[in-house]
Amino acid sequence: MYQEGKVKIWASILDDVTRDQAHKLATCPVIHGDVALMADAHLGKGATVGSVIPTKDAIIPAAVGVDIGCGMIAVITDRLKSDLPEDLQPLVGKFSRSVPAGVAQGHKKSRRNARVEQFFDENPPPANLDSIRDDLTKRAVRQLGSLGAGNHFLEVCLNVKDQVWVVIHSGSRGVGNILATHHIGVARRLMDAQGIKLADRDLAYFMEDTSEGQEYIEAMLWAQKYALANREVMMDAALKDVFEYIDSGEEVDRINCHHNFAAKEVHDGEEIWVTRKGAIRAREGDLGVIPGSMGAASYIVEGKGNPDSYNSSAHGAGRKFSRGQAKRTFTTDSLKRWMEGKAWNHNNSKALLDEHPEAYKDIDQVMEDQKDLVSVLHKLHQIVNYKGL
Repeated sequence: MYQEGKVKIWASILDDVTRDQAHKLATCPVIHGDVALMADAHLGKGATVGSVIPTKDAIIPAAVGVDIGCGMIAVITDRLKSDLPEDLQPLVGKFSRSVPAGVAQGHKKSRRNARVEQFFDENPPPANLDSIRDDLTKRAVRQLGSLGAGNHFLEVCLNVKDQVWVVIHSGSRGVGNILATHHIGVARRLMDAQGIKLADRDLAYFMEDTSEGQEYIEAMLWAQKYALANREVMMDAALKDVFEYIDSGEEVDRINCHHNFAAKEVHDGEEIWVTRKGAIRAREGDLGVIPGSMGAASYIVEGKGNPDSYNSSAHGAGRKFSRGQAKRTFTTDSLKRWMEGKAWNHNNSKALLDEHPEAYKDIDQVMEDQKDLVSVLHKLHQIVNYKGL
């Protein structure tokens, strides 16, 4: 780690545009302390992806991001590589039926099964949900248990002992995006009305003692719970598919962690909001999941509780190329070479060029850069990759 002004930096791979954005973020008047820039940092909307942002009595909705509660879930099973059939491609088809993927996709009907009923009974959505967008509650019900698109994925992996893992990356789906977009707009208008000039208008913030701030915090905390439950429902469906395909199997342990979220925490004796935009919480003993690209390794880690990073670490490999740059730069042939020997959505290789492994930083370098933040428990390599399009 090294420090530049009000920014602490763990990244050895860092472009000037991302560095400049982090320094702009640090000028926001509600920042309380230094911004921590993780090893996977890259350019984001308003706030840098891969940053940990301390604020006092206020919160920046664009820093939390539009996929509120996005994160990872991983399960280690009692199965070994030797228990698996040689042909794993049929699992991709099974996942596509039980875990819907893609922009705006969800389950075909607004189902009310026991798991969905339980979540909404225990976590009533914000009162104004349907006033923000018609039928948003119905959409949230339909999408609970769905993957989404972009860099979201469902994988079957092996560790060095050939133990079978299932790993999923997803968040709060359409409802989180719509809630975030709405409140980011409210915050911008509030800054304009108050004559507050910021280095980037996406750094618009809410004071938490205002009605607008309270409405956002309620929506954000609910969407984080939704994202956590969304991953749980998908994992249950994916495990059912895997165990049915290989005739048996049981779950051994489960990790579910956010990497786009905000939480009230105490640091240096003060209660503050800590927003992790592309970062996981890594208190001493915290377990986390840090994925690489679709063709690289992922890591199961344990936090070291480093106060310099507000007990945080990187959340993944971090992009080197924007989605547009990746599509212009890479070829389907090179993607297929990267994915050789894996089961994946190979018929959609052109649509997946923006997720090409070379569009991402080297995950092993990211892990090397943050040895003071986490310890590695398992290194995983995927053998099945099902991705949202």
